[in-house]
Amino acid sequence: MRVQEYIGVYHADGGLVGETKYFFGHLFGRVHCSLCDITHSPVRRKKAWDTLAASLDAPFRLFHLNEMPADVKAVVARVGSPVVLARTATDVVVLLDEAQLDALDGSVAAFAGALASSAAPLTATGTD
Repeated sequence: MRVQEYIGVYHADGGLVGETKYFFGHLFGRVHCSLCDITHSPVRRKKAWDTLAASLDAPFRLFHLNEMPADVKAVVARVGSPVVLARTATDVVVLLDEAQLDALDGSVAAFAGALASSAAPLTATGTD
């Protein structure tokens, strides 16, 4: 199996209303998304995140809860968010769940290591 794309799903809706609700919910300690902490600083996307995403062997797509394709939505309904998934030729599989993302404490470097470790079994054979 080969990873065709990595998929990250934030624990927030997108768009002006969704992102405003998340901002204020986060500000007042009512909402948290550990994937947001990895990809964004308080004011913008992290350069380290962009560098990591550009270096991967497959594209990394990020979705908000209200923007997911149907197959991703089905997985998120089962496992929750935030979550990082891998799309292969035959399936969408969970690589990092909420607890694993929380443990990375917003570190892009720690995320890179965790992603490599969790994706290794998918790429070990080198076939689709």
